[in-house]
Amino acid sequence: MFKTALRYGCVFFLPVIILCAASSTDARHRRHYGGHQYFGMVNNQKPVAPADATRSRYGSTEINKALRKDLGGTPKGPLQVVVSIGGQRVTLYDNGVRVAQGPVATGMRGYATPTGVFSVIQKDRYHRSNLYSNAPMPYMQRITWSGVALHEGPLPGHPASHGCIRLSHDFASRLWLITKLGVRVIVARNDVIPIDFAHPRLFVPKPKPSEPQVAGSEAETSARFVAATTSPTATWPEMVVPMKRTGHVAVFVSRKEKKIFVRQGFAPLFDTPVTIDDPDLPLGTHVFTAMEVTNNGTSMRWNVMTMPGEEPRIGEPSGRKKTSKHAIPTPKPFEAKATTTPQQALDRIHIPQEAIDRIGELLIPGSSLVVSDQGLGPETGTGTDFIVVTP
Repeated sequence: MFKTALRYGCVFFLPVIILCAASSTDARHRRHYGGHQYFGMVNNQKPVAPADATRSRYGSTEINKALRKDLGGTPKGPLQVVVSIGGQRVTLYDNGVRVAQGPVATGMRGYATPTGVFSVIQKDRYHRSNLYSNAPMPYMQRITWSGVALHEGPLPGHPASHGCIRLSHDFASRLWLITKLGVRVIVARNDVIPIDFAHPRLFVPKPKPSEPQVAGSEAETSARFVAATTSPTATWPEMVVPMKRTGHVAVFVSRKEKKIFVRQGFAPLFDTPVTIDDPDLPLGTHVFTAMEVTNNGTSMRWNVMTMPGEEPRIGEPSGRKKTSKHAIPTPKPFEAKATTTPQQALDRIHIPQEAIDRIGELLIPGSSLVVSDQGLGPETGTGTDFIVVTP
């Protein structure tokens, strides 16, 4: 009948059946306002048009309150999002407790959604795809710069996207309002559940020492920073003095590179070698998250999620279609995978005390430690947390 096709999110379908292909909820809530498509109305109120091209504002206060209430109000602690490809569902954890769950549609055959450790690196309530004919991707939360994101879209009950993770209108809109940049997103073949975890080698809060006064102009201070961080003979204090960032600290220990990498606010702080016992044996991939400060500020409660030690399914490529210029390279495992417990992994890792102290000074709830056999992959870059794409 019709030869023209519209790409909605990450899939093709005919315009005459747009309202049928999308859910009935999508059809009821779709509106046009000021040249933009909007999804979702609460109490018959129309969302406010974005004030600028970034479109990062939340809209009306009334809508925000109504949507947040449905997910239990303001988060009680760090949020964690887990996507199960096998179960085609997404689960939201708040402070380590499951608070919401809903269906998803992940990548179809030939466009498999990559599995691994991600975080939200961009949000856009009214996003349109720059890969698929400007198709609408409402309530978009990007997890890779190469094009993988969570967003509202049709849910046929099976994998159907071009790699993105589609959510229902209700789940996408509510999740978008309570998350912030940096929220951890785990994508696995099966459900991964966070569990409370304690270990003597997990970081603890440490009081910050008084910062020495550095005289001179801004230009001179900048020059000192460049000199301190690039000089092969720079001492540890010289390197850490210029660092004055805020936000969650993210730590990555790579068995492949035998290093610890530290970022804050999506920007690198420092890296240094670590010692790993039995370095030829796998560590697995484990994500430790700082949940809350305890014992009058002297301790931190942590939880952990361990990625399943599974191999890719036959015929299911990891990442996007090879013909795409935005393809995610299929990660090459450092060595054969093996199941290692979080306890066993941390027992084998020895981090320099200077690095431990510096991380402790930056540690706040929501900070994380990722341990993996993988190295720094191509997805970890400017404006990202540590992204570990698993086989």
